[in-house]
Amino acid sequence: MGPPGAGPDGPPPVPGRASAPVQDVFVAVKTVRRDVAGDPAFRDRFRREIKVASLVDSPYAAAPVGGDADAETPWLATAYVPGPSLSQAVRRGGALPVAAVRALGAGVARALADLHRAGVLHRDLKPGNVMLSVDGPRLIDFGIARSSTATTMTATGVMVGSPSFMSPEHVAGARRVTAASDVFCLGSLLCYAATGEEPFGDGPLAAVLYRVSRAEADLSRVPEELRGTVAACLAVDPAARPAPERLVELLEPAPAKVFPWPEGVREHIGEYGRELAQLVASGGPLLAAPAGFGPVVAPASQGLHSVPTLAPASPSTAPARRRPRRWRPLAAALAL
Repeated sequence: MGPPGAGPDGPPPVPGRASAPVQDVFVAVKTVRRDVAGDPAFRDRFRREIKVASLVDSPYAAAPVGGDADAETPWLATAYVPGPSLSQAVRRGGALPVAAVRALGAGVARALADLHRAGVLHRDLKPGNVMLSVDGPRLIDFGIARSSTATTMTATGVMVGSPSFMSPEHVAGARRVTAASDVFCLGSLLCYAATGEEPFGDGPLAAVLYRVSRAEADLSRVPEELRGTVAACLAVDPAARPAPERLVELLEPAPAKVFPWPEGVREHIGEYGRELAQLVASGGPLLAAPAGFGPVVAPASQGLHSVPTLAPASPSTAPARRRPRRWRPLAAALAL
């Protein structure tokens, strides 16, 4: 799926590089359940999600590919990230070492810096929305993201986000969320990565939200080398929180040549590539692509399939800016 004027085989060549080869890349497709696809209000929200996703241009976020809120089955496609989510990795292997947390935080901070420069607020930064690839994290899911200039995304008083990874502004009301709110959520995410535990504890929802509103995080288990940076992100005053660019300086000014995932996480990531290779070799099960992607490589089968991409043979120092690619319709799908 390419920009306007693209054919079914992908985007047209970049001017001046007509002979440059394109690379097949797998995509993840989010589709809407039939029982809500007929709701005009839901389609409007989904249309906004597609619009916001189209503004995202960061090597540290899953690349938007295309979408159609007016299709019989509305859909949104993004580049599929080769690996587990941060929440999956921590549940399986426990807290990450300090070097990995630093690099993780710097990567997500770079993603936020790119989003904020484009006028986009993520508003739902949590471990489940950070995917781990062999060369670093990738931010996904802009389902409740919004343009920083938008004023109609939610009604006054509607709370958006995931309670344990909200900011005090989320608790106060969706309209108060700013770029600094994403930084607060990044602080919570770093605490989780470093300790394996949510910084505001568990218990009744009201109790968690109260602790979030007062920024009463438990940082006692956060390694000393990280505690000051995490605490700065979790300042109750949004103006006191560091900007994403400053966080990059504090955590990892220059990306490592090889991303410092611990061996267990690297093995976890590798499993995704092996699974995809097996699926492709056997002819499926892989989902059909939405209309507009061209021929489907494998027969469609109904249901949800989590299909990762092959990991690169050798890690790069940092994600490169995107080059022309042929987006193949071998897709993972998430039904809303």
